[in-house]
Amino acid sequence: MFLRKIFFSLLLLPALAFAHNPDKHGANGGARGLRNVTVLIVRHAEKPDEGSGLSARGEQRAQAYASYFAPLRLDGDQTLLPQRLIATSDSKSSARPRLTLTPLAERLQLPLEQPYADEQVDKLVKSLRKENQAAVVLIAWHHGHIADLIDSFGGDTQSLLGSNKWPGDVYNWLIVLHFDEHGRLIASASQRVQEHLLPGD
Repeated sequence: MFLRKIFFSLLLLPALAFAHNPDKHGANGGARGLRNVTVLIVRHAEKPDEGSGLSARGEQRAQAYASYFAPLRLDGDQTLLPQRLIATSDSKSSARPRLTLTPLAERLQLPLEQPYADEQVDKLVKSLRKENQAAVVLIAWHHGHIADLIDSFGGDTQSLLGSNKWPGDVYNWLIVLHFDEHGRLIASASQRVQEHLLPGD
């Protein structure tokens, strides 16, 4: 009987450890939301004069992202490996956000999520606050709504972009948003990064 009790106690240990790991599974074993999360935002890669895909340079950038983000290395020896990849849902005019992250998704063997249309940034942020489990989330979006996306996260668009909107001719910026243990944006730790991946960046 004594040995049987020890045996069942040992079986319970993994379950107890799982339940009491708030950093990984959230305060109550649920989703972590944006608590201690880093969100990375890029514009889709370069577009051609016509069509819904990427230009030759855009395809080069998408391929470069497969190395750049696996993992991302920032100043101060900070290393970030995306655990979720999210892109704008495809439309008749553009599949570019999805195509931008496809090589990275294949390299990391992660699903590429496309739950929301371009203008549905509030729904995206709300879902991340409620259901996210990943510590690092990478988002590819259309430039016309990235300012709205930053605003929805609580960011200072003017400070991060130097304007109230993402410039139409810029493809080589990365926005890094860090959130604290309460899911609040840490403005002082958030930044815009120049990628320098391709000639002319």
